[in-house]
Amino acid sequence: MKKEMRYSSKIDLILLLVPFLSIAQIPSGYYNTAEDKADEVLKFELNQIIDSHTTFPYTSSNTDTWDILKETDRDPNNSSNVILIYSGVSVDGAQEYNSGSGWTREHIWAKSRGDFGTATGIGTDVHALRPLDNSTNSTRNNRGFDNCSDCIDVYDQWSNFTGSKRDNTEWSFEPRDEVKGDVARMIFYMDVRYEGYDSYVDLEVSETILPNNDNSPLHGVLSTLIEWHRNDPVDAWEENRNDIIYSYQNNRNPFIDYPELAEHLWGNQIGVEWNSSVLGVVDNTISNINVYPTVVSNVLFITNVENSIIDIVVYNILGEKVISTKNTNKVDVKELSSGVYIIRISDGIGQTNRKFIKN
Repeated sequence: MKKEMRYSSKIDLILLLVPFLSIAQIPSGYYNTAEDKADEVLKFELNQIIDSHTTFPYTSSNTDTWDILKETDRDPNNSSNVILIYSGVSVDGAQEYNSGSGWTREHIWAKSRGDFGTATGIGTDVHALRPLDNSTNSTRNNRGFDNCSDCIDVYDQWSNFTGSKRDNTEWSFEPRDEVKGDVARMIFYMDVRYEGYDSYVDLEVSETILPNNDNSPLHGVLSTLIEWHRNDPVDAWEENRNDIIYSYQNNRNPFIDYPELAEHLWGNQIGVEWNSSVLGVVDNTISNINVYPTVVSNVLFITNVENSIIDIVVYNILGEKVISTKNTNKVDVKELSSGVYIIRISDGIGQTNRKFIKN
């Protein structure tokens, strides 16, 4: 079996995906019906936007979930390989399951939580499938997601420490730090996409850790997932993955496009109407602005600002204002935490948004 014992951190993958570093390719008007909505109405409108997606079979001689995952989770260092979610290990994609020696398809929302198995549609939704080795897949089983307290390290089928852990007393699993936010956003997607309005079961994220023999359509732990979502923000890897899945399934993960939606449904913005304009790419009327470097450690530089009076605001991926300044072509960002940010520049006539990564 062709396998590279190389672990990919999120920052490594972001740096390799710099060519993709632009605002995600959200179709114009895609979220219009969810604008200025709150709580259950917001959730309903999001469901209506992303439901009725194009489905693919779990395994087929035609395009199936194996094929899509080879594209969505392709190793930027080796186009023949895929990255395994809970370890970051790169393995040969073409081998697929390989009699248990290769990789498998991890249902992030455990397929027994709602007892949907691998049925085409809910069981084959690639927004919640990721490559994984067989041993780690067995260890994760249908455990809920939570920070472990009685932790046991998880090793893959090649005896490599994955960076993930399981709890010895609670039926829970804690992924490596680099993908905790990814996991949260996939769980949030499943909750909103599958509301029971169609032929599929109604899935609900909860505070509950279910025992392994309980098939209730619940997945937790919500408060932990919100914490992971905040601490591990969306990056270029997830955005690229979201765009690829959209090209197949014709639906998107809203929590990758607009991470603050999780706060409006379950976090600190419950009861507040959501509007995309804070981080949305609107009014990009200053076409000649240049912001560099794209991946920055200390200082961002702004060029081609014709008006000497400019306002500059930096937002984190949750839409929170973290820097506000004006009349400068340099922005000190060294105190920011690692992650993805939006810089909004206004010159009194127009404004523009640019994305950058603080490493």
